[in-house]
Amino acid sequence: MSKTVFFVVDLFSGAGGMSYGFHKHPGFKIVAAADAELGKPSSGEGKLQCNATYAKNIGIRPVSTDLSAIGPDRLAQKLGLPHDCRVSVLLTCPPCTGFSRAIPSNHIRDDRRNSLVCRSAEFAVALSADIVIMENARELIRGNFKHHYEGFRKFLEVHGYNVFGKTYMLSRFGLPQIRERAIVIAAKRDLPLFTLDNLWDGWSVRVSAVTVRRAFSAISPCADGVAVFPHFSSDLVRRRIAAIPKNGGSWMDLLRRKDAGTLLTNSMKRIIAQKRFGSYPDIYGRMAWDKPAPTIKRECCHVGNGRYVHPEENRLCSVREIAMLQGFPNDFVLNGAAVSNLYRHLGDAVPPLISFQLAHLAHWILTGKKPPITDILLPGTHLRSSDLVRREQQELFYEIPRTSGQ
Repeated sequence: MSKTVFFVVDLFSGAGGMSYGFHKHPGFKIVAAADAELGKPSSGEGKLQCNATYAKNIGIRPVSTDLSAIGPDRLAQKLGLPHDCRVSVLLTCPPCTGFSRAIPSNHIRDDRRNSLVCRSAEFAVALSADIVIMENARELIRGNFKHHYEGFRKFLEVHGYNVFGKTYMLSRFGLPQIRERAIVIAAKRDLPLFTLDNLWDGWSVRVSAVTVRRAFSAISPCADGVAVFPHFSSDLVRRRIAAIPKNGGSWMDLLRRKDAGTLLTNSMKRIIAQKRFGSYPDIYGRMAWDKPAPTIKRECCHVGNGRYVHPEENRLCSVREIAMLQGFPNDFVLNGAAVSNLYRHLGDAVPPLISFQLAHLAHWILTGKKPPITDILLPGTHLRSSDLVRREQQELFYEIPRTSGQ
């Protein structure tokens, strides 16, 4: 007797981080995806090269299209879905750039791309998806422009869904990185609504499992991108990096050196002059072996953008090292795009280590069968079953359907 396979559509699919977890779950099949491949609004469609990476790993090529220009009633046709296609899960991760607190203008200006959150709810209803899963910056739920999330939630509730949204530190689920993200799960009201809290109920991950050391130790020498990293463009940058103390050093450690005047950049000198030592503390910083990595952002291809220097070696962390920190397994194919784009693919992605867990969560909602905790660990990553430890039970969450007048 054959098992039911549920169909999945991925919008804003990027290099496939969200899709990959569902692709690796035997209960799901990715039937369509779409992404405009925009590195930034000014770069034009197709420049990010992510659809080719997606195709190599998932087996289908996303439709290259600007989803902001597609009406919900035209989406199925644009994706090439058959008229009778039953979409069980819609994955939709619209750009988080407009929400991120790392961009100063986001505190006062509502980026037009933020409207794609509400558009995602319209897409879900148009496809009649049973489950909707969204990942975004934490500010989606609690930032200045959280009305987009509220609009998303209310639209789905009106159309028969229960919705749950929460911010999580993803190291809680085994990611070796300090990464706080909003995870939103919506399910039609005839289905139960479970969350990552329910999936992990009674379990946690050992602290020793979410470190840079553990992540790097899991890298296969045969994996793509092991030796791929940008080389420093100038001798001064090489000298500056060599002067940063090993295992967690910072550019501020340069202040103790006699040659600090030469090694410090002009922006570093301005920070010192203004005594703003809390500003950009991680630029030109080294990762620390026995701590989680810092947040891997889309511009992680340059040492001046964050703490992306190898703990010991005088270089940027390689593409594969960044990939493992982002929960990509060894068998994920990384080659085929410009090196800077490979780093962007990773920084933009939903970690597959997490999306594999979300796939198990969705399968539980659809079938009523909770998976064993050891089944939700994505093979080929750093995380092992021996890393799991029991903890106190958590209260289950069930959304109570709202009645009229509430």
